[in-house]
Amino acid sequence: MALQDLTPQLRTRLSRMERLVGGFVTLAMALLTFGFAYYVYHTVERKGWFLTKASYYTYTDRATGLKVGDPVMLMGLAVGQITRMEPMPPEEFYHNIYVEFEIKDPYYGYLWTQGSRAKVTTADLLGKRILEVTKGTGGYPTYIFYPLREVQPAEARALPDPAHWLLAQEIWDESGTNLLAKAKTPLAELPAAALDACTNLLLMNTAEERKLMTGIWNDREGRYDPCTRKTKPYWLLADESAAVTERLEKFMEEVERALPNILQLTNSLAAVLANSTSLTSNLNNTALQTRPAISNLTALTARLNEPGALGEWLFPTNLHRQLEDTLATTDAAIARADFNLTALAENLGRSLDNLANLTHGLNDQIQANTNILSELSRAIVEADTFLQGLKRHWLLRSAFRSKETNAPPPPRPAPPIRSPKGADER
Repeated sequence: MALQDLTPQLRTRLSRMERLVGGFVTLAMALLTFGFAYYVYHTVERKGWFLTKASYYTYTDRATGLKVGDPVMLMGLAVGQITRMEPMPPEEFYHNIYVEFEIKDPYYGYLWTQGSRAKVTTADLLGKRILEVTKGTGGYPTYIFYPLREVQPAEARALPDPAHWLLAQEIWDESGTNLLAKAKTPLAELPAAALDACTNLLLMNTAEERKLMTGIWNDREGRYDPCTRKTKPYWLLADESAAVTERLEKFMEEVERALPNILQLTNSLAAVLANSTSLTSNLNNTALQTRPAISNLTALTARLNEPGALGEWLFPTNLHRQLEDTLATTDAAIARADFNLTALAENLGRSLDNLANLTHGLNDQIQANTNILSELSRAIVEADTFLQGLKRHWLLRSAFRSKETNAPPPPRPAPPIRSPKGADER
């Protein structure tokens, strides 16, 4: 039915419905466009398509567990991805697999010429490996974003604002052994010896920073080279660990080598168990043989609980009786000796008393007669004179004659003391 055949009311309702359907379709298209744009924005942000990326490369022994697109880790964070993996040419004998990867902004700022390395480590037990870069510890940044300029020393002295100009190379002396100036040294602090040691200076202007890399560090030349799209990425040395499958294979080889020793050990254990069994049987027989001795020892220890049991065991009845008789005899002898000692002590006491009385009487006599001592002394002198006269009488002289003996020889005089020099001359 044609639209003209409809009534005005139906045409009005139909036009309203068409406008409503058109608005719904427009809203759906807007939501779809917004969702798609958000998805694209989120994907771009997640993958960092519009972020500045710095390229690096390394070499590995094998590509096991690695593939293009795998994330590159730094301190546990995904900071880039692997972009290229190719085997080296057949004539290259030092390296096997070329691995190139990108690091997103701002994480490439953690990679410096010293301390930064590419580590290929195991990720799981299924052979998966990941590429991880380490934070730098010194040296120079691998990439710079300041424009480079090569000038002569005379021109360098005339540059305006020398504090913003930094040295983009290392300057060595003529012998190549002494470093005169390090890279990134301000031009104002550059020593005169460094200016005189080179014909041209490579400088970078820190007052102007670019969004793309302008220079890459050249380890061999010790300077920053201009960075272009055709410039080869910076090389990071690799620390590679073997895959889990290779480790398991080595472990199985070690187990196979150790199996003969394990079998020998089991044989030794079987022999030890057999010896232990025979030893236990021998111990059982020994225990049966020692059972009577143990019974006697038990009975003996039971008797030790009685009073005087140990004495009766050590001293038999006859020895005990003899010991008692001996002790009784000894007691009687000791009693008699004690009685005799007592009588002797009493007699000695009486003798001492008599001696005391005698000396007391003598003392009384001496005190009563004061001339007795002089008389005794005179008597002794006269007796000595009498004996000396008898010695000189011709009849009794031979009785008091003393025997003559050889006189001792006179002492020999000591030799004179001489010096060691005089003794040698003699």
